[in-house]
Amino acid sequence: MKSAALCSVLFLLALPALAVDISGKWSGGFSLTSPDGNLSQEDVYMVVKVKGKEVTGTAGPSRDEQWLIQKGKIEGDKITFEVQDPNNVRLWKVQLVFMDGHLKGEAWAEVEGKKMGGKLDLQRQAD
Repeated sequence: MKSAALCSVLFLLALPALAVDISGKWSGGFSLTSPDGNLSQEDVYMVVKVKGKEVTGTAGPSRDEQWLIQKGKIEGDKITFEVQDPNNVRLWKVQLVFMDGHLKGEAWAEVEGKKMGGKLDLQRQAD
């Protein structure tokens, strides 16, 4: 009986280490603060694929404008990746957490040595 209880406790402790299935289409908002301090609301659309701990796919401002996800990985409920805009002006670094059915986090890039970025809140889209 003690071994069954111990196994249950160990299983519950290991749950946060399990990768969340975030594969699919996601869209939502990006509260972006520019280098000069101006705040704007932008759209984000992503198509995410997960294989093991590797995250691939695309992300961008719309379904029609997508950039490849690079260096993507998932550890438990935490997702990190980079996307390079098509003009090679900005390399966006993204950190997200799967929480309450949303992908929430932040993205940032540097423009002429100044940081810009903001908060993301994305919801899974039906296919």
